[in-house]
Amino acid sequence: METNLKSRVRALPIFPTTLPQTHKSLLTPLLLLFFFFINFTPTASTLNQIPNLDQLYSKHCNDVVPKSETHPKWFLTTLSIQDLGFHSSYFTGGDRLFNQSSGGRKALIFRPNYVARTLADGIFHVKGNMDLQSRYSTRRNLKLVKFREPRIPIRRGVVRFRLEGYYSESSKKLCMIGKVMSMYNAGKFEASVVLKLNYPKWSSVYDSLITGSLESVVIAEGDDGKNYFDPVLMLGLSVKRSYEYTFVGKDRLSSFPSSVDRGESIALENLNDSRRDLCRLIGNRLERYELVYGSECGGVNCNPLGGDVGYVPGSLVFYGTRCTEGRKVQMLLGFSNSSVDEYIRFPFVPSTTLIAEGEWDEKGNRLCAVACRILNFTESLTSARVGDCSTKLSLRFPVRLSLRNRSAVVGQIWSDKKVSDPGYFSKIGFQGLSGWLVKLLGYKYDYSVNDNLRKTCAEKRAGRGKGKRYPEEYSSDLKFDMRVSNSKGQVAWGYSSPLFVDDDRIYGRRFWDKPQETEVPSRRKKSHSSPMNITYKLSFTRGAQFFQDVFPSKAELAAEGIYDRDYGNLCLIGCRHVPSKEQNSIKKDMLDCSVKIDVQFPPLDTKDGRNIKGAIESTRNKSDPLYFERIEFSSTSIYHNQAAASITRIDFEIVMVLISNTLACAFVGWQLYFVKKNPDVLPFTSIVMLIVLTLGYVIPLLFNFEAMLAPNQSKQSTFLGIGGWLQVNEVMVRVIMLVTFILQLLLLQLTWSSRQGGNSQKSLMDSERKVLYATLTLYIAGALVTCSVHQWMNTHQNSYRPFHRKLRRVANLWHLVHPQRSLWDDLKSYAGFILDGFLLPQILFNLFVNSGEKALSCAFYFGTTMIRLLPHAYDLYRARAYTWLLAFSYIYANPKTDFFSTAWNIIIPCCCLLLAAIIFLQQRFGSRCILPKIFGHSTVYEKVPVISNEEL
Repeated sequence: METNLKSRVRALPIFPTTLPQTHKSLLTPLLLLFFFFINFTPTASTLNQIPNLDQLYSKHCNDVVPKSETHPKWFLTTLSIQDLGFHSSYFTGGDRLFNQSSGGRKALIFRPNYVARTLADGIFHVKGNMDLQSRYSTRRNLKLVKFREPRIPIRRGVVRFRLEGYYSESSKKLCMIGKVMSMYNAGKFEASVVLKLNYPKWSSVYDSLITGSLESVVIAEGDDGKNYFDPVLMLGLSVKRSYEYTFVGKDRLSSFPSSVDRGESIALENLNDSRRDLCRLIGNRLERYELVYGSECGGVNCNPLGGDVGYVPGSLVFYGTRCTEGRKVQMLLGFSNSSVDEYIRFPFVPSTTLIAEGEWDEKGNRLCAVACRILNFTESLTSARVGDCSTKLSLRFPVRLSLRNRSAVVGQIWSDKKVSDPGYFSKIGFQGLSGWLVKLLGYKYDYSVNDNLRKTCAEKRAGRGKGKRYPEEYSSDLKFDMRVSNSKGQVAWGYSSPLFVDDDRIYGRRFWDKPQETEVPSRRKKSHSSPMNITYKLSFTRGAQFFQDVFPSKAELAAEGIYDRDYGNLCLIGCRHVPSKEQNSIKKDMLDCSVKIDVQFPPLDTKDGRNIKGAIESTRNKSDPLYFERIEFSSTSIYHNQAAASITRIDFEIVMVLISNTLACAFVGWQLYFVKKNPDVLPFTSIVMLIVLTLGYVIPLLFNFEAMLAPNQSKQSTFLGIGGWLQVNEVMVRVIMLVTFILQLLLLQLTWSSRQGGNSQKSLMDSERKVLYATLTLYIAGALVTCSVHQWMNTHQNSYRPFHRKLRRVANLWHLVHPQRSLWDDLKSYAGFILDGFLLPQILFNLFVNSGEKALSCAFYFGTTMIRLLPHAYDLYRARAYTWLLAFSYIYANPKTDFFSTAWNIIIPCCCLLLAAIIFLQQRFGSRCILPKIFGHSTVYEKVPVISNEEL
């Protein structure tokens, strides 16, 4: 039964459900059965979720695609989700949805998630979601142990609709009714909508566009129009599985002149992959290439978009939409005026987008393609069509790279029209460096300037760092983010990564990638030689004004040089792009290779918190127009061994938190057992002390209660990749704290109940009030001092912080290692300090009552004291054992929960032990044994027995 069910679910091509490996158990068959009925059963639909669905469909859609009942064998369908869905798209209208006027980058995504056969032939029941995005921008995933400032602010409006309707296979039309499901950075609408899509009847380059509209509909009379928005017209690219190529064939390649591509190119047989075909290289890949205009360009004839767009594009965006037989490809070509790789999806704009078909030429080792334009879209997107296929493209992969030629991809695009024809443009080159291609193709690198560097670098490193361990040549520690600054203190950010070490490719490889089998022998052979040839790519953001002088064209450097792992020294000569002297309407650059880069890596076992430091300077004379001032940089990354040590420390701290909370729960339970055996001591337990302890458990629970139900991924899980382990243990910690809080609350309730009734308890309550007044006065005074010190530190901007550890400054990670503390953070630390002195109210209560009762068990007050002082002892050890500490990576002994520094870590444990010793003495020798004798005894009258006259 179990096997049949699993195979049946896998055979369905509709909305497959995959369960994580960590959830495999005996319940797996039941879970699969549950998801089967939820996702695949027609009765589990959104009929009840879309108001008036039947009524609205009959009114707006029934004449387009007639409604039909679902077939008993609904899953036997010839229509797939892929045939209906699309994501390369564009829309106009709907401005009210995003609270903005028309303009900016727009895109939409249609994701069907359910397709079912109906009783009517050729009619299918369809459900899905559609996302309208008013703008999207790059999102960078944080790589392991590496921080980088975002290059482009992320702000996009997204509106999601839930839709349901029917599709006709004969008319190729889809009509759906839906409603707004969610909105992000957009307006507020509760509108019902109707979606109408027209799919191409054939599948070719000329019939590859999907057109349609999305409109709001009126549900009832008297609607004031608040849910109305202007119609959304949309245009998308069909990705239907069946496709007929129009411009691909043996006779087509002969029309491409062989003189277009010059130079030796890599054949597909040289792929470092089991799949040696074109689909592995460019299938479903999004790449951006730089356009290179020739010297003859001086007018509109070099603009592939014509003169109406108002700019000359600087880059070509390439996206492979489909690939078949390992050599045929359909792709989208987009022209942009941006020099920044800012796309996570293809910018499908009709005026700048071309739809192309291509084929790999095995003789010339190149890709030859024909591109068509999108026409008739200016008045209405529903009238758009594909035509004007006069643009041709050629692309190849050069065998060798060098300092002046770092392009892993080179090609040309040109018009096949006559010079006098409208829309003609001359040949335009394009080039780019792709980590994906460098990883798969066997590129070689030609070094040119390293021999001259060896003598200069040897003189600089003489006597520096010999005998210490530095990163290996092939280590990913040679990649690093950096903070760049000039002599004026202006700051920008950048990233550097090696490309090749000798002839071994490094660029595009992650630290977990295994080297190719052919690379291992060469690495072993070269492992003893140092220094070694190395090439680098340095990229920068334009975050500072001085970068206009250093990088006037492109904020990047191509560099090559030598790295000596015995000294941790990296010497490079770099090339930057500068504007050409001969400028016209087409921007052209030239290379300035008079740039020297010197980098010093710290030892792997550094104990002083040092990081990578370097400098970039021009070797030209100051009078030269291309000279620029020296700029310095330092890393904002850490070594992987430091990251591994941080992860080990976090794992240990998680265990420490679990043990501490478990012991705290056990000690409270022991006190309950103690008062059960000795109920007479309950009235002599300070209620103020119990309230302080109870608040110490309930406040963290209140601020982190959501972690018990749906814990959010925190910064440390994102940064160090330990999210799942950390979240599970966080829930365990909260559960243990909840149990401890309940036991503590029970102890407080028992103590309070023991004080009720009888005149003998009045004196105890009077003493409790005195304790409350005294402790509140002390606590409020301490809070005022904390606020004053916090204000003083912010005013004077002093690095001295008496309330928490003065962390080692790791140059440019200051905002991570030593973040700015708010007043609320300092008050939370002060609350932890109050909790450290939880025995103070009990000591005062004993003094006021003058009781020698043993109210607290030794395990309770001494064990709880040890729990409070152990974090301070551990913090002293941590400060000396770990040289790299991120403020958000604290789990145990968190500075936000108490005062931590070298001084506080000595003062607080001594005070805690002193309070515990006073409790011990009070319970053994009397409550006032700690006071001088003049205060230690009160005046009392002794009863003298009365002697009668007879006894006299």
